[in-house]
Amino acid sequence: MDIATIIGIIGGLGCIAYGILQGAGVASFIHIPSLMITLGGTIAATLINFPLPEILKIWKTAINVFKSHGFDPSTPIPLIISYAEKSRQEGLLSLEDSVYDLGDEFFSLGMRLIIDGTDPEQVRDIMEIELAFLEERHSKGQRVFTSMAKYSPAFGMIGTLIGLISMLKDINDPSTIGPSMAVALITTFYGSLMANLVFMPIAGKLKTRTADEVLMRRIILEGILMIQAQVNPRYINQKLIAFLPPTLRKSAMQKDRKDILNEKRVPLNA
Repeated sequence: MDIATIIGIIGGLGCIAYGILQGAGVASFIHIPSLMITLGGTIAATLINFPLPEILKIWKTAINVFKSHGFDPSTPIPLIISYAEKSRQEGLLSLEDSVYDLGDEFFSLGMRLIIDGTDPEQVRDIMEIELAFLEERHSKGQRVFTSMAKYSPAFGMIGTLIGLISMLKDINDPSTIGPSMAVALITTFYGSLMANLVFMPIAGKLKTRTADEVLMRRIILEGILMIQAQVNPRYINQKLIAFLPPTLRKSAMQKDRKDILNEKRVPLNA
């Protein structure tokens, strides 16, 4: 489980609940018609904006936000160095038996291409295309949640306008103005809450995970091309570590390459 996501949602709801309990009470913030306007309008606008298959996929995406993926860009570096050392000693064909069970299709694809003798530029082209479409697939889910974050406050405001219109119809009775105004503003509250505690944070989490995965795969791409070019493993190590933020560089240098090579599989999304 992604602890940060859970803590963030529980903490945010807890702070809001505390504020509500210190004020008018929970009952004043429960209004089903306002919720229908805000949530229903947001979903309706999203359905208009995106194809149905994309909408159906976002619920699975939303659930995955609560799961810990933990893409560590430093993970493939020791295995890449081990392959580089082995290929310099025994040739690229010596890696053939060990690349079909890597646990990552992108890594396996690149290794198969260089073992088959594919031109380096063609290897880069193929893998860059894979990366580009990976980012495109991931961005679809991000766009859906970003759009929902834009729509929900707008429909909250629409609900408020509906409430204000209803209130103005009975403006001759001053006793109804206060309660009517409170109900009118609840939709704005719902819209802002959904946008800033649910939809926009989910889009941000997806974007962060995509960036981590893309960085890891760029490290794999550069490493594979250097293995093919028979570059010195020490140089490969230094170049790939340069991709990493300082907090990950030390752990990357401490990993035991021999143990990882013997395992054959690399936990790229452990």
